[in-house]
Amino acid sequence: MRPLRFAIIGTGFWSRYQLAGWREVPGVECVALFNRTRAKAAALAKEFGVPAVYDDAEALLHREQLDFVDIITDAGTHEHFVNLALEHGLPVICQKPMAPELATARRMVEAARKRNVPLYIHENWRWQAPIRAFKEVLSSGKLGRLVRGRIDYAHSFPVFDNQPFLKELEQFILTDIGTHILDVARFLWGEATELYCQTRRIHPDIKGEDVATVMMRMTDDVTVTANMSYASRWEFDRFPETLIYVEGRDGGASLGLDGVLKVFTRDGAEHFRIQPKSYAWADPAYALIHASIVDCHQNLLGALRGEAPAETTGEDNLKTLELVFAAYDSAAEGRVIHLT
Repeated sequence: MRPLRFAIIGTGFWSRYQLAGWREVPGVECVALFNRTRAKAAALAKEFGVPAVYDDAEALLHREQLDFVDIITDAGTHEHFVNLALEHGLPVICQKPMAPELATARRMVEAARKRNVPLYIHENWRWQAPIRAFKEVLSSGKLGRLVRGRIDYAHSFPVFDNQPFLKELEQFILTDIGTHILDVARFLWGEATELYCQTRRIHPDIKGEDVATVMMRMTDDVTVTANMSYASRWEFDRFPETLIYVEGRDGGASLGLDGVLKVFTRDGAEHFRIQPKSYAWADPAYALIHASIVDCHQNLLGALRGEAPAETTGEDNLKTLELVFAAYDSAAEGRVIHLT
């Protein structure tokens, strides 16, 4: 089976790791890079041996023989580049967040549906090995009827150092990390029926919120709280780990530091340490996240080949974005949002 040929649109901070992640997956070949600043694309192409570089995305799509496009630009440009790829009949993988507004995301999903061309979202957070293991515990039924869950993503990591543009976002933590965390909530516990949110801005030199607390009631009557913060200092300040807890009628489980998974039932307690695969190219500060990129790629490649469905389609990710923007509405209006 021949390798699928693809191009990357956008060669900013995350593109290096996306491209390195693709090189771990057999059966794909990156043949072109685009960036509006050609020199940035050229530097990445030289590093990874990509043969073609463009500063004109339309020219790239016209000239190259591609099987799909991977868009890794800022959210405000996603609709433009997605539509360009769709016009050429090319399946699209788009970086999260899918769009900066809910209406835009809905247009993108509808455009792909009308053309009958796949639109996938690179939502890698749920592909972290410890989170997948936690999901297996929930699915096993050993905890009985689930009652309450909690997701904590709170630390003082200087995220603005690597991505200073985040300081300028009027809507920050819910669109940046909230798209990940609320997707994990859906992955673990299903869809939300109601939601309440409060936000804060603690860093004095940013425009958006850097602390958010979201409480949701899920379809199986599980209450889930998601705590997100880039302004918290803990005894164990461990970026980028996500801590998760659940209580059930017959037991409970926790995902703690260093991927330690604990399961408590009437039969006793079990402890496991879930470690992600290690890659030489991964930034040590982001190693947990970078490993999940590879597993996300493998799932999306399976869908592109028609071998298995993708978990993070545009249609599915739209449900996550509906939670994100419902959270903003709740925080602004001080009320519970009822979801249908």
